[in-house]
Amino acid sequence: MELGKLKYLFVGKAKTYGDNNAQDKMDQEWTTAIYRGKTDEEVYLTETGFQNDEVGDKRNHGGPEKAVFCYNIDHYEEWTNELGQEMQAGAFGENLAVVGLDESNVCIGDVYQLGEAQIQVSQPRRPCWRPARKHRIIDLALKIEDSGRTGWYYRVIKEGRVKAGDRFSLLERPHPEWTIDACNEVMYKQEENYGLTASLRDVNLLAENWQKSLQKRLDGIPENIEPRVFGPNK
Repeated sequence: MELGKLKYLFVGKAKTYGDNNAQDKMDQEWTTAIYRGKTDEEVYLTETGFQNDEVGDKRNHGGPEKAVFCYNIDHYEEWTNELGQEMQAGAFGENLAVVGLDESNVCIGDVYQLGEAQIQVSQPRRPCWRPARKHRIIDLALKIEDSGRTGWYYRVIKEGRVKAGDRFSLLERPHPEWTIDACNEVMYKQEENYGLTASLRDVNLLAENWQKSLQKRLDGIPENIEPRVFGPNK
């Protein structure tokens, strides 16, 4: 069953920007791949991501559970209206800018055929300080969380070539109850609902880092979000 279409494909290498002598922290040196470029060529997708693509922070980004970052292109009109600055596809560093798929109809564990590849939804994106620096909006990560327009990640279960224009064909949906919206609700809006927290933690196809975060909540370990949402910007 076809549910969506890959409108644009983005890949790019990590590069260093800024000047450590700058007084404004938002202008200081940082390394990122958020400025990915659009390509109309076929690109081979491996289990750790697209060829010729990198991440700037290998500790917190990339790897098999975050091989591909996907974002709905229609969200950018909403961001443009809300932020008062133009936002276009690729603005958040996604690999896949899509139509027809969003946080309301994508579920943890979904398996899609995309071109030659098969990909599986692993987790919602937890926004960090890098989009905030790119767009010079200090609390952008918090705005993304609050909006629910986070995007999501895929793991790769079958490698293959992918190109813009490819369709998403749903092959499996083991957890229809756990949309990306529902996951974000538990993570950001229902922190004290331990029943829902435990239920989401127990989803075996949810990425391990999300499972660990939810377990810490159940164990009563407070989370310090500042390093993730503000990082060196503040």
